[in-house]
Amino acid sequence: MSTAAGQAKHIVIVGAGIVGISSAIWLLRDGHRVTIIDAKGPAEGTSYGNAGILANSSIVPVTTPGLLKKAPGMLFSPSGPLFLKWRYLPRLLPWLRRYLAHCTLPEVERIAAALMPIIGDSVDQHMAIARGTTAENFIQPVDYTYAYASREAYLADALAWRIRREHGFVANELDAAALHQAEPNLGPDSRYGVQLPGHAWIRDPGAYVKALCAHAQTQGAQLKIETVKDFEFDGEKLRAVLTDQGRIGCDQVVIAAGAWSARLTEKLGLKVALESERGYHLELFDVSGGPAVPIALTAYKFIATPMQGRLRLAGLVEFGGLQAAASEAPYQLLLRQAKAAFPQLKWGEEKRWLGHRPATTDSLPVIGPVPGKNGAHLAFGHQHVGLTGGPKTGRIVADLIAGRHPNIDLAPYRAERFEE
Repeated sequence: MSTAAGQAKHIVIVGAGIVGISSAIWLLRDGHRVTIIDAKGPAEGTSYGNAGILANSSIVPVTTPGLLKKAPGMLFSPSGPLFLKWRYLPRLLPWLRRYLAHCTLPEVERIAAALMPIIGDSVDQHMAIARGTTAENFIQPVDYTYAYASREAYLADALAWRIRREHGFVANELDAAALHQAEPNLGPDSRYGVQLPGHAWIRDPGAYVKALCAHAQTQGAQLKIETVKDFEFDGEKLRAVLTDQGRIGCDQVVIAAGAWSARLTEKLGLKVALESERGYHLELFDVSGGPAVPIALTAYKFIATPMQGRLRLAGLVEFGGLQAAASEAPYQLLLRQAKAAFPQLKWGEEKRWLGHRPATTDSLPVIGPVPGKNGAHLAFGHQHVGLTGGPKTGRIVADLIAGRHPNIDLAPYRAERFEE
Protein backbone atom coordinates (compact mmCIF):
# COMPACT_ATOMS: atom_id res chain seq x y z
CA MET A 1 0.00 0.00 0.00
CA SER A 2 1.59 3.29 -1.11
CA THR A 3 1.66 6.38 1.01
CA ALA A 4 -0.55 9.23 -0.16
CA ALA A 5 1.41 12.07 -1.73
CA GLY A 6 0.68 14.41 1.12
CA GLN A 7 2.10 11.95 3.63
CA ALA A 8 5.34 11.16 1.81
CA LYS A 9 8.44 11.87 3.90
CA HIS A 10 12.15 12.29 3.30
CA ILE A 11 13.82 9.50 5.22
CA VAL A 12 17.56 9.14 5.78
CA ILE A 13 18.87 5.65 6.41
CA VAL A 14 22.23 5.42 8.13
CA GLY A 15 23.86 2.18 7.02
CA ALA A 16 23.93 0.41 3.65
CA GLY A 17 23.98 -3.19 4.86
CA ILE A 18 21.12 -5.64 4.43
CA VAL A 19 19.01 -4.01 7.18
CA GLY A 20 19.40 -0.50 5.80
CA ILE A 21 18.86 -1.49 2.17
CA SER A 22 15.83 -3.62 3.07
CA SER A 23 14.39 -0.65 4.96
CA ALA A 24 15.01 1.55 1.93
CA ILE A 25 13.19 -0.80 -0.44
CA TRP A 26 10.11 -1.07 1.75
CA LEU A 27 10.04 2.69 2.36
CA LEU A 28 10.35 3.40 -1.36
CA ARG A 29 7.41 1.08 -1.98
CA ASP A 30 5.43 3.25 0.41
CA GLY A 31 6.19 6.29 -1.73
CA HIS A 32 8.78 7.98 0.47
CA ARG A 33 11.90 9.80 -0.63
CA VAL A 34 14.95 7.89 0.66
CA THR A 35 18.58 8.84 1.16
CA ILE A 36 21.02 6.11 2.19
CA ILE A 37 24.22 7.19 3.94
CA ASP A 38 27.18 4.90 4.56
CA ALA A 39 30.81 5.65 5.35
CA LYS A 40 32.13 3.01 2.93
CA GLY A 41 29.29 2.05 0.63
CA PRO A 42 26.77 -0.77 0.30
CA ALA A 43 27.69 -4.17 1.78
CA GLU A 44 31.15 -3.13 2.92
CA GLY A 45 30.62 -4.35 6.50
CA THR A 46 29.11 -7.45 8.05
CA SER A 47 26.65 -7.85 5.18
CA TYR A 48 29.63 -8.62 2.96
CA GLY A 49 31.42 -11.15 5.12
CA ASN A 50 28.76 -13.33 6.76
CA ALA A 51 28.35 -17.08 6.19
CA GLY A 52 25.63 -16.46 3.62
CA ILE A 53 22.93 -18.64 5.19
CA LEU A 54 19.29 -17.61 5.36
CA ALA A 55 19.06 -19.43 8.65
CA ASN A 56 15.33 -19.44 9.41
CA SER A 57 15.88 -21.88 12.28
CA SER A 58 18.75 -20.04 14.03
CA ILE A 59 16.51 -18.86 16.84
CA VAL A 60 18.49 -20.42 19.70
CA PRO A 61 20.98 -17.95 21.25
CA VAL A 62 24.56 -18.74 22.19
CA THR A 63 23.70 -18.03 25.83
CA THR A 64 22.35 -21.47 26.65
CA PRO A 65 22.57 -23.03 30.13
CA GLY A 66 26.08 -24.35 30.67
CA LEU A 67 27.86 -21.63 28.69
CA LEU A 68 29.48 -20.28 31.87
CA LYS A 69 31.22 -23.62 32.42
CA LYS A 70 32.17 -24.06 28.76
CA ALA A 71 33.48 -20.55 28.08
CA PRO A 72 36.91 -20.84 29.78
CA GLY A 73 37.65 -24.06 27.91
CA MET A 74 36.55 -22.47 24.63
CA LEU A 75 38.75 -19.47 25.31
CA PHE A 76 41.93 -21.31 26.27
CA SER A 77 41.69 -24.29 23.95
CA PRO A 78 43.84 -23.98 20.80
CA SER A 79 40.91 -25.39 18.83
CA GLY A 80 38.20 -23.34 20.59
CA PRO A 81 35.99 -20.96 18.59
CA LEU A 82 36.26 -18.07 21.07
CA PHE A 83 39.06 -15.49 21.12
CA LEU A 84 39.71 -12.43 23.27
CA LYS A 85 42.06 -9.48 23.05
CA TRP A 86 42.92 -9.37 26.74
CA ARG A 87 43.56 -5.63 26.85
CA TYR A 88 39.91 -5.17 25.92
CA LEU A 89 38.58 -7.24 28.84
CA PRO A 90 38.06 -4.35 31.34
CA ARG A 91 35.91 -2.52 28.80
CA LEU A 92 34.07 -5.71 27.86
CA LEU A 93 33.20 -6.84 31.40
CA PRO A 94 30.02 -4.77 32.00
CA TRP A 95 28.56 -6.00 28.72
CA LEU A 96 29.74 -9.57 29.38
CA ARG A 97 28.10 -9.73 32.82
CA ARG A 98 24.75 -8.75 31.35
CA TYR A 99 25.21 -11.12 28.43
CA LEU A 100 25.94 -14.14 30.62
CA ALA A 101 22.94 -13.35 32.84
CA HIS A 102 20.76 -14.70 30.01
CA CYS A 103 22.21 -18.25 30.28
CA THR A 104 19.01 -19.68 31.74
CA LEU A 105 16.34 -21.89 30.23
CA PRO A 106 13.53 -19.31 30.59
CA GLU A 107 15.70 -16.70 28.86
CA VAL A 108 16.68 -19.06 26.05
CA GLU A 109 13.01 -19.84 25.40
CA ARG A 110 12.05 -16.15 25.59
CA ILE A 111 14.80 -15.09 23.18
CA ALA A 112 13.97 -17.87 20.72
CA ALA A 113 10.30 -16.86 20.75
CA ALA A 114 11.28 -13.24 20.09
CA LEU A 115 13.67 -14.13 17.25
CA MET A 116 11.12 -16.30 15.48
CA PRO A 117 9.00 -13.43 14.05
CA ILE A 118 12.15 -11.72 12.74
CA ILE A 119 13.85 -14.66 11.02
CA GLY A 120 11.42 -17.60 10.92
CA ASP A 121 10.19 -16.82 7.38
CA SER A 122 13.44 -15.34 6.12
CA VAL A 123 13.45 -16.99 2.69
CA ASP A 124 10.01 -15.58 1.89
CA GLN A 125 11.04 -12.15 3.19
CA HIS A 126 14.16 -12.10 1.00
CA MET A 127 12.16 -13.12 -2.04
CA ALA A 128 9.70 -10.32 -1.28
CA ILE A 129 12.41 -7.68 -1.74
CA ALA A 130 14.56 -9.44 -4.37
CA ARG A 131 11.96 -10.93 -6.74
CA GLY A 132 12.21 -9.44 -10.20
CA THR A 133 15.63 -7.87 -9.55
CA THR A 134 19.12 -9.13 -10.36
CA ALA A 135 19.54 -9.88 -6.64
CA GLU A 136 17.08 -12.77 -6.94
CA ASN A 137 19.70 -14.77 -8.86
CA PHE A 138 21.88 -15.01 -5.74
CA ILE A 139 19.22 -16.83 -3.64
CA GLN A 140 19.63 -20.61 -3.72
CA PRO A 141 17.18 -22.91 -1.86
CA VAL A 142 18.86 -25.58 0.26
CA ASP A 143 18.32 -28.12 3.02
CA TYR A 144 20.66 -26.73 5.66
CA THR A 145 22.92 -29.46 7.08
CA TYR A 146 24.52 -29.76 10.51
CA ALA A 147 27.31 -32.33 10.78
CA TYR A 148 28.15 -33.87 14.17
CA ALA A 149 30.99 -36.08 15.30
CA SER A 150 28.50 -38.64 16.66
CA ARG A 151 24.88 -39.17 17.59
CA GLU A 152 25.92 -38.53 21.22
CA ALA A 153 27.21 -35.10 20.22
CA TYR A 154 23.90 -34.39 18.50
CA LEU A 155 21.96 -35.47 21.61
CA ALA A 156 24.08 -33.06 23.69
CA ASP A 157 22.38 -30.28 21.68
CA ALA A 158 18.93 -31.61 22.59
CA LEU A 159 17.71 -28.28 23.99
CA ALA A 160 18.39 -26.39 20.76
CA TRP A 161 16.72 -29.03 18.63
CA ARG A 162 13.72 -29.24 20.95
CA ILE A 163 13.18 -25.49 20.70
CA ARG A 164 13.49 -25.52 16.91
CA ARG A 165 10.99 -28.35 16.59
CA GLU A 166 8.57 -26.63 18.98
CA HIS A 167 8.64 -23.60 16.68
CA GLY A 168 7.69 -25.74 13.69
CA PHE A 169 11.03 -26.55 12.08
CA VAL A 170 11.47 -30.02 10.61
CA ALA A 171 14.79 -31.63 11.52
CA ASN A 172 15.63 -34.81 9.62
CA GLU A 173 18.33 -36.92 11.29
CA LEU A 174 21.00 -38.58 9.14
CA ASP A 175 23.14 -41.55 10.11
CA ALA A 176 26.74 -41.71 8.92
CA ALA A 177 25.87 -43.27 5.57
CA ALA A 178 23.12 -40.76 4.80
CA LEU A 179 25.29 -37.83 5.90
CA HIS A 180 28.16 -38.85 3.66
CA GLN A 181 25.80 -39.50 0.80
CA ALA A 182 24.50 -35.95 1.21
CA GLU A 183 28.05 -34.53 1.46
CA PRO A 184 30.60 -37.03 0.08
CA ASN A 185 33.68 -34.88 0.79
CA LEU A 186 33.16 -34.91 4.55
CA GLY A 187 35.88 -36.64 6.53
CA PRO A 188 35.32 -39.73 8.69
CA ASP A 189 35.13 -37.67 11.91
CA SER A 190 31.61 -36.51 10.93
CA ARG A 191 29.32 -39.44 11.74
CA TYR A 192 25.88 -37.97 12.31
CA GLY A 193 23.86 -35.14 10.84
CA VAL A 194 20.65 -33.18 10.74
CA GLN A 195 19.04 -31.53 7.71
CA LEU A 196 16.55 -28.68 7.88
CA PRO A 197 14.45 -28.15 4.73
CA GLY A 198 13.11 -24.79 3.68
CA HIS A 199 16.32 -22.80 4.04
CA ALA A 200 18.44 -20.99 1.46
CA TRP A 201 21.83 -19.45 0.98
CA ILE A 202 23.12 -16.35 -0.74
CA ARG A 203 25.80 -17.28 -3.26
CA ASP A 204 27.59 -13.94 -2.82
CA PRO A 205 26.26 -11.80 0.07
CA GLY A 206 28.25 -8.70 -0.85
CA ALA A 207 27.14 -8.75 -4.48
CA TYR A 208 23.58 -9.55 -3.38
CA VAL A 209 23.26 -6.51 -1.12
CA LYS A 210 24.93 -4.30 -3.75
CA ALA A 211 22.35 -5.53 -6.27
CA LEU A 212 19.54 -4.69 -3.86
CA CYS A 213 21.04 -1.24 -3.32
CA ALA A 214 21.27 -0.69 -7.07
CA HIS A 215 17.61 -1.68 -7.35
CA ALA A 216 16.72 0.83 -4.62
CA GLN A 217 18.56 3.51 -6.58
CA THR A 218 16.58 2.71 -9.71
CA GLN A 219 13.46 3.27 -7.60
CA GLY A 220 14.66 6.72 -6.55
CA ALA A 221 16.92 6.20 -3.54
CA GLN A 222 19.97 8.41 -3.29
CA LEU A 223 23.23 6.92 -1.99
CA LYS A 224 25.78 9.12 -0.23
CA ILE A 225 29.22 7.96 0.91
CA GLU A 226 29.54 10.09 4.04
CA THR A 227 30.02 9.66 7.79
CA VAL A 228 27.17 10.65 10.07
CA LYS A 229 28.34 12.80 12.96
CA ASP A 230 25.20 14.05 14.71
CA PHE A 231 21.53 14.94 14.40
CA GLU A 232 19.67 18.24 14.46
CA PHE A 233 16.43 18.57 16.38
CA ASP A 234 13.91 21.34 16.89
CA GLY A 235 12.81 20.44 20.39
CA GLU A 236 11.98 16.74 20.06
CA LYS A 237 11.41 16.89 16.29
CA LEU A 238 14.15 15.70 13.93
CA ARG A 239 15.20 18.29 11.36
CA ALA A 240 18.43 17.02 9.83
CA VAL A 241 21.26 14.52 9.81
CA LEU A 242 24.73 16.06 10.07
CA THR A 243 27.59 14.36 8.23
CA ASP A 244 31.26 15.05 7.60
CA GLN A 245 30.16 16.69 4.35
CA GLY A 246 27.29 18.81 5.56
CA ARG A 247 23.66 18.94 6.62
CA ILE A 248 20.92 16.76 5.13
CA GLY A 249 17.43 17.93 5.99
CA CYS A 250 14.92 15.14 6.56
CA ASP A 251 11.72 14.11 8.30
CA GLN A 252 12.84 10.75 9.68
CA VAL A 253 16.10 8.85 10.25
CA VAL A 254 16.70 5.11 10.55
CA ILE A 255 19.90 4.08 12.29
CA ALA A 256 20.93 0.75 10.76
CA ALA A 257 24.71 1.03 11.15
CA GLY A 258 25.34 -2.36 12.76
CA ALA A 259 28.06 -2.44 15.39
CA TRP A 260 28.66 1.30 14.95
CA SER A 261 25.07 2.19 15.86
CA ALA A 262 25.63 2.65 19.60
CA ARG A 263 27.83 5.68 18.97
CA LEU A 264 24.97 7.29 17.09
CA THR A 265 22.30 6.42 19.64
CA GLU A 266 24.42 8.19 22.28
CA LYS A 267 23.95 11.36 20.22
CA LEU A 268 20.24 10.82 20.78
CA GLY A 269 20.68 10.45 24.54
CA LEU A 270 20.19 6.68 24.50
CA LYS A 271 22.72 4.11 25.71
CA VAL A 272 22.43 0.68 24.11
CA ALA A 273 24.34 -2.34 25.42
CA LEU A 274 25.99 -3.17 22.10
CA GLU A 275 29.32 -4.90 21.52
CA SER A 276 31.25 -6.07 18.47
CA GLU A 277 31.47 -9.82 18.01
CA ARG A 278 34.45 -9.74 15.71
CA GLY A 279 33.81 -12.31 12.99
CA TYR A 280 36.51 -13.83 10.81
CA HIS A 281 36.19 -15.53 7.48
CA LEU A 282 38.70 -17.19 5.21
CA GLU A 283 37.95 -17.65 1.52
CA LEU A 284 39.59 -20.33 -0.58
CA PHE A 285 39.65 -20.06 -4.36
CA ASP A 286 40.02 -22.75 -7.05
CA VAL A 287 38.64 -25.28 -4.56
CA SER A 288 38.26 -29.02 -4.94
CA GLY A 289 37.27 -31.55 -2.29
CA GLY A 290 35.01 -29.13 -0.42
CA PRO A 291 31.25 -29.15 0.24
CA ALA A 292 28.70 -28.73 -2.50
CA VAL A 293 26.22 -26.91 -0.25
CA PRO A 294 26.49 -24.97 3.03
CA ILE A 295 27.21 -27.12 6.06
CA ALA A 296 27.65 -26.34 9.75
CA LEU A 297 30.55 -28.36 11.16
CA THR A 298 29.54 -28.51 14.80
CA ALA A 299 32.63 -30.42 15.94
CA TYR A 300 34.85 -27.74 14.42
CA LYS A 301 32.62 -24.74 15.22
CA PHE A 302 32.53 -23.18 11.77
CA ILE A 303 30.34 -23.04 8.67
CA ALA A 304 31.58 -23.86 5.18
CA THR A 305 29.63 -22.14 2.42
CA PRO A 306 30.26 -22.45 -1.33
CA MET A 307 30.23 -18.98 -2.87
CA GLN A 308 30.57 -17.96 -6.50
CA GLY A 309 34.07 -19.09 -7.41
CA ARG A 310 35.21 -19.77 -3.87
CA LEU A 311 34.57 -21.48 -0.53
CA ARG A 312 33.94 -19.32 2.53
CA LEU A 313 34.86 -20.57 6.03
CA ALA A 314 33.22 -18.53 8.81
CA GLY A 315 31.87 -18.71 12.33
CA LEU A 316 34.54 -17.85 14.91
CA VAL A 317 34.09 -15.10 17.52
CA GLU A 318 36.58 -12.66 18.99
CA PHE A 319 35.97 -9.87 21.48
CA GLY A 320 38.29 -6.92 21.04
CA GLY A 321 36.26 -3.88 20.01
CA LEU A 322 35.95 -2.01 16.76
CA GLN A 323 39.47 -0.68 16.42
CA ALA A 324 41.97 -3.48 17.06
CA ALA A 325 43.74 -5.12 14.14
CA ALA A 326 42.91 -8.67 13.09
CA SER A 327 44.49 -11.58 14.95
CA GLU A 328 46.39 -14.35 13.19
CA ALA A 329 45.12 -17.26 15.32
CA PRO A 330 41.50 -17.32 14.04
CA TYR A 331 42.63 -17.61 10.43
CA GLN A 332 45.02 -20.42 11.26
CA LEU A 333 42.31 -22.25 13.21
CA LEU A 334 39.83 -21.98 10.32
CA LEU A 335 42.43 -23.46 7.99
CA ARG A 336 43.24 -26.35 10.34
CA GLN A 337 39.61 -27.12 10.96
CA ALA A 338 38.76 -27.03 7.25
CA LYS A 339 41.53 -29.53 6.50
CA ALA A 340 40.27 -31.80 9.27
CA ALA A 341 36.63 -31.59 8.17
CA PHE A 342 37.41 -32.11 4.47
CA PRO A 343 40.56 -34.23 4.14
CA GLN A 344 40.60 -33.97 0.32
CA LEU A 345 40.30 -30.18 0.33
CA LYS A 346 42.64 -28.35 -2.05
CA TRP A 347 42.73 -24.72 -3.10
CA GLY A 348 44.81 -21.97 -4.62
CA GLU A 349 44.49 -18.36 -3.48
CA GLU A 350 43.34 -17.40 0.04
CA LYS A 351 41.55 -14.22 1.09
CA ARG A 352 41.03 -13.03 4.66
CA TRP A 353 38.34 -10.82 6.18
CA LEU A 354 37.42 -9.42 9.60
CA GLY A 355 34.04 -7.85 10.34
CA HIS A 356 31.92 -6.79 13.29
CA ARG A 357 28.66 -8.49 14.28
CA PRO A 358 26.47 -6.10 16.32
CA ALA A 359 25.73 -8.02 19.53
CA THR A 360 23.31 -6.94 22.24
CA THR A 361 23.43 -8.42 25.72
CA ASP A 362 20.16 -10.31 25.19
CA SER A 363 20.87 -11.52 21.62
CA LEU A 364 17.87 -9.61 20.27
CA PRO A 365 17.92 -6.75 17.78
CA VAL A 366 16.93 -3.18 18.54
CA ILE A 367 13.94 -2.19 16.41
CA GLY A 368 11.67 0.77 16.93
CA PRO A 369 11.48 4.48 17.71
CA VAL A 370 13.82 6.37 20.01
CA PRO A 371 11.84 7.55 23.05
CA GLY A 372 11.47 11.31 23.15
CA LYS A 373 13.02 11.84 19.71
CA ASN A 374 10.27 12.29 17.17
CA GLY A 375 11.48 10.97 13.82
CA ALA A 376 14.36 8.74 14.97
CA HIS A 377 14.14 4.97 14.50
CA LEU A 378 16.55 2.12 15.26
CA ALA A 379 17.20 -1.12 13.35
CA PHE A 380 20.38 -2.94 14.38
CA GLY A 381 21.84 -5.51 16.78
CA HIS A 382 21.04 -8.75 14.94
CA GLN A 383 24.23 -10.50 16.08
CA HIS A 384 24.58 -13.74 14.01
CA VAL A 385 21.35 -13.37 12.02
CA GLY A 386 21.60 -9.96 10.36
CA LEU A 387 21.46 -11.27 6.79
CA THR A 388 18.63 -13.59 7.78
CA GLY A 389 16.55 -10.96 9.56
CA GLY A 390 17.30 -7.87 7.47
CA PRO A 391 14.25 -7.89 5.16
CA LYS A 392 11.71 -8.49 7.92
CA THR A 393 13.32 -5.75 10.02
CA GLY A 394 13.09 -3.36 7.08
CA ARG A 395 9.42 -4.18 6.65
CA ILE A 396 8.77 -3.46 10.34
CA VAL A 397 10.58 -0.12 10.08
CA ALA A 398 8.45 0.87 7.08
CA ASP A 399 5.28 -0.14 8.92
CA LEU A 400 6.19 1.95 11.96
CA ILE A 401 7.00 5.02 9.88
CA ALA A 402 3.72 4.64 8.00
CA GLY A 403 1.77 4.31 11.24
CA ARG A 404 0.85 0.69 10.53
CA HIS A 405 0.97 -1.80 13.39
CA PRO A 406 3.09 -4.88 12.63
CA ASN A 407 1.38 -8.12 13.56
CA ILE A 408 4.03 -8.99 16.16
CA ASP A 409 4.85 -7.89 19.69
CA LEU A 410 7.63 -5.29 19.39
CA ALA A 411 8.29 -5.08 23.14
CA PRO A 412 11.32 -7.45 23.10
CA TYR A 413 13.15 -5.13 20.68
CA ARG A 414 12.55 -1.82 22.49
CA ALA A 415 15.59 0.43 22.61
CA GLU A 416 14.96 1.53 26.18
CA ARG A 417 15.17 -2.02 27.60
CA PHE A 418 18.88 -1.56 28.29
CA GLU A 419 18.21 1.35 30.62
CA GLU A 420 15.66 -0.48 32.77
